Amino acid sequence: MKEFTYLGTTLRDQNSFQEEIKSRLKSGNAYACYHSLQNLLSSSLLSKNLKIKICRTIILSVVLYGCETWSLTLREKRRLRMFENRVLRRIFRSRRYEVTGECRKLHNKELNNLYSTPIIVRMIKSRRMRCVGHVARMGERRGVYRILVGKRGKETTWETQG
Repeated sequence: MKEFTYLGTTLRDQNSFQEEIKSRLKSGNAYACYHSLQNLLSSSLLSKNLKIKICRTIILSVVLYGCETWSLTLREKRRLRMFENRVLRRIFRSRRYEVTGECRKLHNKELNNLYSTPIIVRMIKSRRMRCVGHVARMGERRGVYRILVGKRGKETTWETQG
């Protein structure tokens, strides 16, 4: 399998981003960033809104670098969502049962209700659409534009080559 690294993103000839996402989450990047901010995210001195802004600007920027080119499968979506939930649980902490007083971890639906901004998968789709918009405005002389609209060269298109 041929691959190369460009601006910190590993590109493969098979267009598989599973390893890229896994390495982004498991290597030093995302988890190191998350672990270095754990004390800050669990601090009671900061508001939850400030913690979410820190999460979006620092942690998600590291995780989502280069996501415009990713094609996500359900497995990768689940892996990214699990990472996001882990960070959100640190921010929103655990809840106590009213009757017994025992702590419990927040359920995913509760996290979704507390975290009103777009989830990580929606952010990836939004960034992809923004990237496609940039490419669509480039013009016919650019190679990336020709790939987007399906043109081979300057005059010929895929459809006319029949």
